[in-house]
Amino acid sequence: MKKIQLIQKMIDSGVVAVLRGNSVDQVVEMAEQAIAGGIKVIEVTLTVPGALHAIEKLSRVYHWNATDPSKFAIIGAGTVLEPQTARSAILSGAEFVVAPSLNPETIKICNLYRIPVLPGLMTLADVQQALELGVDIVKLFPGNLFDPSIIKTMKGPMPQANFMPSGGVSLSNLGEWIKAGAVAVSIGSDLTAEAVKTGDMNQVRLRAEQYMDAYHLAKGTN
Repeated sequence: MKKIQLIQKMIDSGVVAVLRGNSVDQVVEMAEQAIAGGIKVIEVTLTVPGALHAIEKLSRVYHWNATDPSKFAIIGAGTVLEPQTARSAILSGAEFVVAPSLNPETIKICNLYRIPVLPGLMTLADVQQALELGVDIVKLFPGNLFDPSIIKTMKGPMPQANFMPSGGVSLSNLGEWIKAGAVAVSIGSDLTAEAVKTGDMNQVRLRAEQYMDAYHLAKGTN
């Protein structure tokens, strides 16, 4: 039941913050600011030095089932390439796993632990294989290679698939992706670039607020 509830919470939240940085402290601060700005799904990429420590630290503070809104967040691991890393991330507190491509063994280990896994896919053949392996949400990646209409095209033969674009999603096109049928969108460097450039991490919170406003506008829930 927890996995089903968690997936629904991710879909309800609608926006995933993909965080990359140079240190544990930097990424944790980015996450705190993104959460304060309303983005409640946080993906810490394992390209960050000490990423597992960041996931462990965040997962101790934030809880996907928290009744206190300020403590509600879903913490996951991104750029997971193989099952050994997936298991390490899960044991460090990751509530979901995101991969840049489809690795069947990674999906199997996540299924074993009842953890949502979102592999990056580009073709209908990949989507079919992912569904056969039990994937609930597929990451359309890199999203900047597609127009939002690709979701309707893929849902023609695969209406049961749930798509989340990642890469190339911006404030200007977020609404198009949502209206095209994306169950959620994944935001990367556009969320943190200004903060990294200026050193002012408050910029992450302000940008997060803008993204959540755009999301709610597209959903008609603002």
